[in-house]
Amino acid sequence: MDELMTTEIWQGKTVSDVLTMEFIMGAAGSVFAAIAILIIGWTISAWLQRRVKALGAKHEHLDSMLFDFLASIVRYVVLGFSFLFVLNTFGVQTTSVVAILGAAGLAIGLALQGTLSNIAAGVMLILFRPIKLGDFVDIAGTMGSVKAITLNFTELADVSNVQVIIPNSQVWGNVITNYSTNPTRRAEWTFGVGYGVNLADAEKIILDTVMADPRSKSDPAPFVQVNNLGASSVDFLVRVWVDASEFFGYQADVKRAVKEALDAGNIDIPFPTTTIVQAS
Repeated sequence: MDELMTTEIWQGKTVSDVLTMEFIMGAAGSVFAAIAILIIGWTISAWLQRRVKALGAKHEHLDSMLFDFLASIVRYVVLGFSFLFVLNTFGVQTTSVVAILGAAGLAIGLALQGTLSNIAAGVMLILFRPIKLGDFVDIAGTMGSVKAITLNFTELADVSNVQVIIPNSQVWGNVITNYSTNPTRRAEWTFGVGYGVNLADAEKIILDTVMADPRSKSDPAPFVQVNNLGASSVDFLVRVWVDASEFFGYQADVKRAVKEALDAGNIDIPFPTTTIVQAS
């Protein structure tokens, strides 16, 4: 029994030392202090997170996604320091804990290189903001609207409204075409007419038809010029500016309207033909 009572169990303390009222009161005090530190740390971290998010929401020109990310970083930093303070109340050497965490972080980093590269790319995307929620983009050959940007991946909804998940390392490492950055886009068509057609009449019909659409912008001025003399047609190149949000529907509508207007004006639209000669 005496040997049991003199057995060292923790930080030089024997069983008999642990069973003393002084030690029990000290341990209880450390537990209550740890609980208080955790509660205070949790409360402060949550308050700071809300404040950082509110700062982003207060100013419309600031990116709320960036402030959500910064708010999460602030909260985890405060919680991390709170955890270290808790360990310190129990007499644990925090310098040793930090060293162990550093070594563990290095090992984990080597094992999760792909995941960490996605996180690093996610941080770059959030900080530099080449794309934002709602933007219509083309990334790594996939075209769609941005639905979410996390630290690991970017979510798109393609033109068929199918969810597409792209790792952030591929997003940041590829060419990003953002169709929503500028408020206007230039629509472009090529219309071919026959060689026997009066080019001035054809040009007028095309220009009048394009500008009759209320979505067409007169500034910058529309461009309608003969661009190519093909094998069977004279080709007009047409360029008109339109709001970016209306681009795709506008481009299809105008193409059909010009075709119908040329038909109504008896303007010949040539198309490839094949003549079959049967040997006698």
